[in-house]
Amino acid sequence: MLTSEQIMGLLPHRYPFALVDRVVLHEPGQRAVAIKNVTLNEPQFQGHFPGRPLMPGVLIVEAMAQVGGLIVAQMPDLPKGLFVFAGIDAVRFRRPVVPGDQLTISCELLSLKRQRFGKVRGEARVEGQLVCSGELMFSLVD
Repeated sequence: MLTSEQIMGLLPHRYPFALVDRVVLHEPGQRAVAIKNVTLNEPQFQGHFPGRPLMPGVLIVEAMAQVGGLIVAQMPDLPKGLFVFAGIDAVRFRRPVVPGDQLTISCELLSLKRQRFGKVRGEARVEGQLVCSGELMFSLVD
């Protein structure tokens, strides 16, 4: 398990883009499971949508990517640098995510090439129900 301070030490994201609140499972180089608490006071809900707040799908995918980043953040053989999105495949949204929901995000490393390019499989669930899944690619930027 990782605390919020440890998460901030591993990921470069900060408010309002830090989307991982707690890590409940962390196996560097293999997989991670984390929690994102969705609250009404997050800035995206001011306009998405007034009267019917829904978490934007791109932020659910970004939260999955941040959990994926935790998988590679402590791998000793990787060069240091910033990992960024390089692609998104087969992402599907199954149900809306609303304030009050708690996302449980699971990611596993599928591949790592030349210590610079990787792919993770991610899933986000609310109360055990799948809300989003897909494969996310990343690349190391010097």
